[in-house]
Amino acid sequence: MIPAALAGEPKMTVNELKKYRLKKKILRLLYEEGSCSGPELGKQLGISLPTALILVNDLIGEKLVVPRGAGVSTGGRKPSMYGLSGDSLYVIACDMGRYSAKMALFNVHNQRVSALRSVDTHIDDPELVEKLYRAAEALVAETGIPAEKIAGVGVDMPGLVDAHQGINFTIKDQARQPVRDLLGRRFQKLVYVDNDARMQAFGEYTFGKARGCRNALIVNWSWGLGLGMILNGRLYGGTTGFAGELSHIRMADDGELCICGKRGCLETLASSNAILRLARKGIAEGRISQLTRQFAGRPGELTVEQVIAAARLGDEFSISVLSETGLAFGKGLSYLIQLLNPEVIVLGGPVSKANQFVLTPIQQALNRYCLEHILGNTTVVTSDMDEDSGLLGTASMLYQFLFCDFQTAAPQGLPEGMSLPPPSETPYNLPGAPLAVPEEHKEAISYMNTDIQL
Repeated sequence: MIPAALAGEPKMTVNELKKYRLKKKILRLLYEEGSCSGPELGKQLGISLPTALILVNDLIGEKLVVPRGAGVSTGGRKPSMYGLSGDSLYVIACDMGRYSAKMALFNVHNQRVSALRSVDTHIDDPELVEKLYRAAEALVAETGIPAEKIAGVGVDMPGLVDAHQGINFTIKDQARQPVRDLLGRRFQKLVYVDNDARMQAFGEYTFGKARGCRNALIVNWSWGLGLGMILNGRLYGGTTGFAGELSHIRMADDGELCICGKRGCLETLASSNAILRLARKGIAEGRISQLTRQFAGRPGELTVEQVIAAARLGDEFSISVLSETGLAFGKGLSYLIQLLNPEVIVLGGPVSKANQFVLTPIQQALNRYCLEHILGNTTVVTSDMDEDSGLLGTASMLYQFLFCDFQTAAPQGLPEGMSLPPPSETPYNLPGAPLAVPEEHKEAISYMNTDIQL
């Protein structure tokens, strides 16, 4: 049954298909809840306890489910608990940035089981598919995990990504835009592709500081300003999945030229590139600073991390650069707060690590541009997931697809029998629940029930 058939339903009789789908639902419940008793499974699936136990025993025989001891008694004997086997299935998650990618393997308990592998590639790389395949192949070989236990591949990437069609419309070469199909042909696995900011938002909602919030904005503050949104308890992608292009809100009529071809975008004022531009300009002008002493004559070697490090050492010029950037970014965030009234804004990415050097000017800008009664309900915090939100979000979203109940024709380019849900059952609408939390993240979040619709 697993893993190949998880991605699509093989030809079966009516009774076999019904049994197969019930098993899938059991796997989904165990994935979402961490562990369940036989009576709980029967109640949630609307089947008798004997039928639930027969299905569970089948899954134990297939080495997908394991006993988890005894649960809490509600009167009578303590019920036997069941959970997914930690070494039953794995997925490959890849988080792509503007200039590089990182990749790791995750088990069904949302735990990273491999080293983090960096890949020198980008969305317009002609060898993107092959580089990701070779990196994944090496990663699997390093762990010693059998290839047949790899159930799928999830990739998040910058750009205008249509998750249902698996197309990144920002890729310049149209022949390489259907990236999901291209990856599916190479990997011969189920492939899920989505926008990087949305998967980071999903990771923060599921495992991080946005957990339990019905309205949250998550920003990846790096070379761009990727925005993911949880609105009314749903991961929001907009009509075509392109919502969240915060980077390209116009802020200055006669501003710097942006990579999108327009001038004055927020990205030109508040991204990593903006910080480096301001710092390098100051170095060229001979501003009194540790940066000038260290990088005069070689400003191209300066990084954002070095500007932040100098600010922490009290360098006034570096502090002023981060302050100017924070004020511009805060003004951009004020528009979102006025329009969407979120509970929390979570800032991730390398620039967010500047902490008070950017948070203070952000708050100053919000105080200036937002209505007090709206701003008073919004908290701005920095992520504590060490930039793992994208990988975790992508891995958990892929598992949601693997365990969901759907039947549709396979998209062109995917192996026979493999499929993705129709538009009405995209990851933004599938019924979902809080997922089992990896041990390394349990201390950072409060475990509470939510009703996000994936």
